[in-house]
Amino acid sequence: MSLQNMRRARLRLGMLAGSVAALLVASMTVAVGAQAAAGCRVAYTVPSQWPGGFTAAVEVTNLGDPVNGWRLAWTFPSGQRVTQAWNATVTSSGSQVTATNVSYNAAIGTNATVSFGFNGSWSGANTAPAGFTLNGVACTGPGGTPSPTGSPSSTPSPTATPTTSPSTPPTTPPPAGNPAATVAAMQPGWNLGNTLDAIPDETAWGNPLTTQALLRHVRSQGYRSIRLPITWSNHHGPAPDYTIDAAWLNRVRQIVDWALAEDLYVMVNLHHDSWQWLNTYPTDRAGVTNRYRALWTQIATTFRDHSPRLVFESINEPQFADVTDEQGDTATRELNAEFVRLVRATGGNNATRLLVLPTLHTSGEQVRLDALAAGFQQLHDPNLAATVHFYGWWPFSVNIAGGTRYDTNVEQDLVGTFDRLRDTLVARGIPVIIGEWALLSWDHTRPGIIERGEFLKFLEAVGYHARTRNLTTMLWDAGQFLNRTELRWRDQGVYDMLKASWTTRSGTASTDQVYVPRTGTITAKSLTLNLNGLTFRGLWQGGTQLTSGTDYTVSGTTLTLTPAALTRLVGNRAYGVNSTIEARFSQGVPWRIDVISSEPPTQSAATGTTSSFAVPTQFRGDQLATMEATYADGSPAGPANWTPFKEFWGHFQPDYTAGTIILKPEFFAEVNDGPVTLTFHFWSGAKITYRITRAGTSVTGAPA
Repeated sequence: MSLQNMRRARLRLGMLAGSVAALLVASMTVAVGAQAAAGCRVAYTVPSQWPGGFTAAVEVTNLGDPVNGWRLAWTFPSGQRVTQAWNATVTSSGSQVTATNVSYNAAIGTNATVSFGFNGSWSGANTAPAGFTLNGVACTGPGGTPSPTGSPSSTPSPTATPTTSPSTPPTTPPPAGNPAATVAAMQPGWNLGNTLDAIPDETAWGNPLTTQALLRHVRSQGYRSIRLPITWSNHHGPAPDYTIDAAWLNRVRQIVDWALAEDLYVMVNLHHDSWQWLNTYPTDRAGVTNRYRALWTQIATTFRDHSPRLVFESINEPQFADVTDEQGDTATRELNAEFVRLVRATGGNNATRLLVLPTLHTSGEQVRLDALAAGFQQLHDPNLAATVHFYGWWPFSVNIAGGTRYDTNVEQDLVGTFDRLRDTLVARGIPVIIGEWALLSWDHTRPGIIERGEFLKFLEAVGYHARTRNLTTMLWDAGQFLNRTELRWRDQGVYDMLKASWTTRSGTASTDQVYVPRTGTITAKSLTLNLNGLTFRGLWQGGTQLTSGTDYTVSGTTLTLTPAALTRLVGNRAYGVNSTIEARFSQGVPWRIDVISSEPPTQSAATGTTSSFAVPTQFRGDQLATMEATYADGSPAGPANWTPFKEFWGHFQPDYTAGTIILKPEFFAEVNDGPVTLTFHFWSGAKITYRITRAGTSVTGAPA
């Protein structure tokens, strides 16, 4: 993350393990092709398989007239599904699968071959397709013979002895020169954030020492790659050699080796070095270049003979002081080129190792992507990938400017960014790794900034839109997702949604909260289902299915809970969550709905100072969503004066235990003397107006 994001993060911060038998499945290969007239020939191989998933490679040889534009179709006999593809666009309808060319491999000459690959999921059996058609014509050219290990659906001996870590089946990296396959094999990925990048050492930012058990757990949860952000600045000697501390380099190597032993792809980089010293490159070109060369030469030499599953990333979020963006693009391109040159010069596996190059700021803006694509064209290196970071539409990511919901603004920002990545890079044969992604303010140490259901919708959408555009994603986890001490997810439902999004869609709804009044008449409550191409199957409370027509009705995408059902679900109507039901769909994760009893919150008068002021609040079962602040003339008050809606936690913060809403010193730092009207918005839909008056450092407040 950038310095700004790192500081914010610091402050606020699937696969099951394989059986021993599955270890023998990983290298299975089967060739498919009939023995009849010429036209085309297909070699379908499965170089890697694990419980629930596999990687397939497909080679199509044209035995007829040249074609310009191709479409290969087949049927999966065992219900397999394609989850991610490279060098082709793959669509499915049930078991019917179609792969079409991308822009750079549309032409296949006579006797020429085109290849593509994909990751897939399977259950029960993984039988190879029996036949293929190319542009509607059956491929009946001479085929190969199955590998002696048998078909992918065969059952290996249960008494086999594992040859690698027992936690996961081994995989074989794609061959050099196929960066798209390597990047696809890294999906999904996970960041060991705020650890080796922490300043000054591994545990300085609150995370425990990394263990091999942690990496084994990450792999067992379905992750196939790990990014190791590493800050080197505090761990090397002076110029001109910049010798890396032996103890630090050994620690990095230990973690890399552990991760590789767990069959993870590993990506290492220079991390906060980007703002600690590399940002002076425009004014200290020689000094920065010498340091950059010295560090990367040592790192590359140390890992020269390591597995091809080790990947190098030149620099995290490159940024430069006192330059235009265009000048920053040039500086990034120069440093990326120098990185490629010096790593390749160290030889060994580095001659063909996948190298990952960022845009300026790792931005997904079009002009930044264009600059990076131009740099790739100049390098003429077949083993490169691009990287950007994605933290969503900023108002939603931090809850400012009223960005409380996953709405069209968030969706358009996501789709627009991922479309640009596909069209500018992937379509040109440049694979893309989204090296960090999450929302900036999803943090277990600051709950409530991002409403849970809205976050789940974001996770579901990122997984879907990345998967359908062949983008590999690496979750930024600085400790807010996985509890590394206990090796458990802080929110199992969040992980369940992440995992489901790797292979399928999940249904959601307009909200995951239904508020019922604490007293008085209970009326029907409706919400909108987001089917995402799925079928609604019904409502459940635990193991009990609710009755359609009696407990709820569905009209189109409108789900309505009846008064009778709500009366039963709220029970004694105590404040807060009284019960939880779930909407189930034909695929994916069920959508949890909390049924909550509440009354409109109330507030009372208070006095304090600009450094310590809190609004007494009886929340009465409700939860705070956001806060507006305006002057008497209606103009926005306080920080971020382009919007009346202030930043949750940065400018205000609820304390449900104490029964207050805290107004932060950062808020008052930009509030003028005089009256300010505050409007508090709650998730039930309730709104409360409160007026404060500042006089120097003194503050008074009362309900308006």
